[in-house]
Amino acid sequence: MIKKIIVWVLQLEARAVLRKYKPEIIAITGSVGKTSAKEAIATILADRFFVRKSAKSYNSELGVPLTILGLTTGWDSPTRWLQNLIEGAKLVFKKQPYPELLILEIGADRPGDISAFVRWVRPHVVVVTAIGEIPVHVEFFAGREELAREKAALLRPLMPKDVAILNADDKVVADMAHETRARHLLYGKEEHAAVRGTEYMLTYRTDPDGIRRPLGVAFKADYKGSTVPIKIDGVFGRPIFYAALSAIAVAAAKGMNLVDAAAALSRFHGVPGRLRLLEGIKGSLLIDDSYNASPTALHAALDLLHELPARRRFCILGDMLEIGRLTIQAHMEAGKRLAEFADVLITVGSRAKFIAEGARERGMDNSRIFSYVNREAADEDIDAIQERLGAGDVILVKGSQGMRLEYIVEALMAHPEQAAELLVRQEKEWQIRR
Repeated sequence: MIKKIIVWVLQLEARAVLRKYKPEIIAITGSVGKTSAKEAIATILADRFFVRKSAKSYNSELGVPLTILGLTTGWDSPTRWLQNLIEGAKLVFKKQPYPELLILEIGADRPGDISAFVRWVRPHVVVVTAIGEIPVHVEFFAGREELAREKAALLRPLMPKDVAILNADDKVVADMAHETRARHLLYGKEEHAAVRGTEYMLTYRTDPDGIRRPLGVAFKADYKGSTVPIKIDGVFGRPIFYAALSAIAVAAAKGMNLVDAAAALSRFHGVPGRLRLLEGIKGSLLIDDSYNASPTALHAALDLLHELPARRRFCILGDMLEIGRLTIQAHMEAGKRLAEFADVLITVGSRAKFIAEGARERGMDNSRIFSYVNREAADEDIDAIQERLGAGDVILVKGSQGMRLEYIVEALMAHPEQAAELLVRQEKEWQIRR
């Protein structure tokens, strides 16, 4: 009851702030890639505008008004929540500097979530990233199509002068162009995309010891006949390719030229817990993708693991949550996919055991598969996991937020003293919820 009151008051204040300051709103939705797209968009637009973006993944009925008000969560502290309400009221009643642009993530856990947002948040630009074949948060929807309809609700308030930025490579998303009065820009690698990316590749550096190490990604972006090279260090995988293209599309819609957008993107360094490459123990490399997991995102991470040169490839995979009746199918398919190239599989959680089952079904030897009932059990056996690693190994760590696999990443990092800087969920409030 108290939470509902706090949400109601914060939303009331946020509505008043939007009416008073009239910022332009860029709203981002989709089943995967929202946060990376938000960060890439903010990186480019901050060169020209006074921008505020959603902190972390503030995309809920509570997180969106907090972003609008420039506040952070009070967690379990009544005092901090009271202070938030006071600060929100000050913004309403006292004129203060306020951003020109708000970049908001908008999530949907249940039917009606986005419809509730558009009753009081009217975006001017909407970015829809991807839905995927088996989306995350589909548990409370009848299926992919119903979830897509909910996401498309964000397009309804758009006026003809507004812009919809849509992923050309996800047919369900691309088809949303027919559901809006706004002009639309498609982005992706398909030929019909207005903002088209080509020649995607991983980049490498050669260390003085002669070892070739991954450096980042590079590709070309084309818009209206102009082509620019994009090079981003410190991030990896095709999800960043799509995040960068969506950001270029937004920049184009805002009248920025491609050269300036490309230069800004060179300063983008990704998001903790999302396909970040870290130094691992014993000369290994870690792909830290521990923020969250969905089938689409997991397959993108597996693609990256397959693409990177390695002595051996390890998969440490936790449960994918919130996918409902598709749980067994999605986990089995991931296991079958990784069995084609992974050398060792370590599963964490009751659902992830179906990843192991899929891998065995595809022919992966049982001697290379290790399963733990939960993360605590994996923590207790972390010495055995560490023993299996060696120089040149590449380890993918991925699972849903509830699995808290950042603790496994920390245990396998060459420099765990950098955990607070490099890993996700390092705030003290998360730490006490271990």
